[in-house]
Amino acid sequence: MPTTPLIAYAHVGKTFDDGRVMAVDDVSLDVAEGEFLAIVGGSGSGKTTLLRLINRLADPSAGTVEVRGADLRSLDAVTLRRSIGYVFQGIGLFPHFTVAENIAITPKLLGWDAARRQARAAELLELVRLGASYATRFPHELSGGERQRVGVARALAAKPEIVLMDEPFGALDPLTRDALIQDYRRLHETLGLTSVMVTHDVLEALLFADRIVVMQSGRIVQDGAPNDLLRSDGPYRALVQREMARLSRAAA
Repeated sequence: MPTTPLIAYAHVGKTFDDGRVMAVDDVSLDVAEGEFLAIVGGSGSGKTTLLRLINRLADPSAGTVEVRGADLRSLDAVTLRRSIGYVFQGIGLFPHFTVAENIAITPKLLGWDAARRQARAAELLELVRLGASYATRFPHELSGGERQRVGVARALAAKPEIVLMDEPFGALDPLTRDALIQDYRRLHETLGLTSVMVTHDVLEALLFADRIVVMQSGRIVQDGAPNDLLRSDGPYRALVQREMARLSRAAA
């Protein structure tokens, strides 16, 4: 029996500037529960718009986006966003809140009591490999990688089943980035998450995603497992081959 996808796009279009700019053009895409999907593409390809349709930071101009069979336009946008984790490059921690307070923002908005919020923050600090000593620190006391770990913890605080990631590690150095995404992949599996990550880094997608969607001019031009992308004649083949060769040389 076919399994209903957790997230489903059906003939979705999204325009801006009174219809003059087509960001997403007739995209149909299913995301299975538990999947780690990477969306890659150049600047202006539509990948970030496609991601933001899931938490209603954008609404489709045509077609439908559904989660568990419910058209997202029938759901309250604020309630929806509080149920979905969101990690982005800018992190956006509140500078005058402690780390624990930053992590617990969504649970507080959802009405969790202080003891439950505190316990959840402590649990997540361990999960993201920071530890209890970070709870009372402030964002300016952290490195970039530590701030992004707090950003991941904040996204997980209200126990979402879906986590969206928009270029989450792009501003970090390669070693910090690789360690973070390895740890996130572990959390994805341990917590049974469904993750959708936008990245311009094809190698990042190849190494950590279950499936990769390549976008160009608002359309999906490739869709498959990492090995399929490596073997394909699509637009990213040459780039992938160069990156893999560079990795081989570095490891030699």
